Amino acid sequence: MIRSPSFAFGLAALLAAGVAAAQGYPDKPITFVVPFAAGSATDQIARALGTGITAETKQPVVIDNKAGASGFIAAQQVAKAAADGYTVLITTNTTHAANEHLFKKLPYDPVKDFAPVAALGKGGQIMVVNPNSPVKTVAEFVALAKKEPGRLSFGSGSSSSRMAGELLQQMAGIKLLHVPYKSNPLAVTDLLGGQIDMMITDTATGLPQVKAGKLRALGVSGAKRSPLAPELPTIAEAGVKGYEMGYWFAAYAPAKTPPAVVNRLNELLVKAAKSEAAKTAFYDPSGTEVFTSTPEELAKFQAGESQKWGRIVKAAGIEAE
Repeated sequence: MIRSPSFAFGLAALLAAGVAAAQGYPDKPITFVVPFAAGSATDQIARALGTGITAETKQPVVIDNKAGASGFIAAQQVAKAAADGYTVLITTNTTHAANEHLFKKLPYDPVKDFAPVAALGKGGQIMVVNPNSPVKTVAEFVALAKKEPGRLSFGSGSSSSRMAGELLQQMAGIKLLHVPYKSNPLAVTDLLGGQIDMMITDTATGLPQVKAGKLRALGVSGAKRSPLAPELPTIAEAGVKGYEMGYWFAAYAPAKTPPAVVNRLNELLVKAAKSEAAKTAFYDPSGTEVFTSTPEELAKFQAGESQKWGRIVKAAGIEAE
């Protein structure tokens, strides 16, 4: 195809403008939009990385928590924002791998509406119950659930938390009542109050409650024990053979954000994620693995994860809402 000189000139001007924008980026505050409530693991990682970026650039990073609707509110806000690198979605597999399989129609496109920026981390989950619960092990919980099908409930405030519960039902051959929440901390509050019987939540949210004696931990969802609680068995070890479930964090900008700006934002986020400050503030205390990528690697990773989550949803027999 033959391109006119004017087309080539326009393209060159566009690229030059993008490079110029990146050279001065950031020159004002950046907003991190988080699809979950304050105190959630996603909120914690956003704050830790924001602190690192501020230290590097001297520009403030504002955390905007837009919890609810399975991440729809936050994702839509970023998808519609100016494509200049100053509005960034700090999110998880909920909005960018699971939702498309859990809902018949999304108000955003997880691929077309976003520019992948960087993967930020991977984490495991912890199965917890109220200390007043009669069950003290995963095996005892499964036995009670089999004895009274559909009576025991589990809460979830993210797709990872929900899928962890769904997978447990599928693999243990039990039936539980699912109770959805806007965010995992809200579900934990009801678990503390005895309104629900169990949840499998991110370690960053659940483990502090366990260590404070407010919740009882039954097991961890990963393939191996958590270094933060090595005494806890994996759910697979505790009786549900082959069980494994985790989650990941990533950053996305609005589609059409100039590649040079995306790359600069990637550099800032990756440097912040690998910093000693972020390790101390978030990664080590939460048991989260530092997992970073280029924008291109995140796009490829997201595509694979979407396929994986689709298989889990289908195997769990979940009908799209």
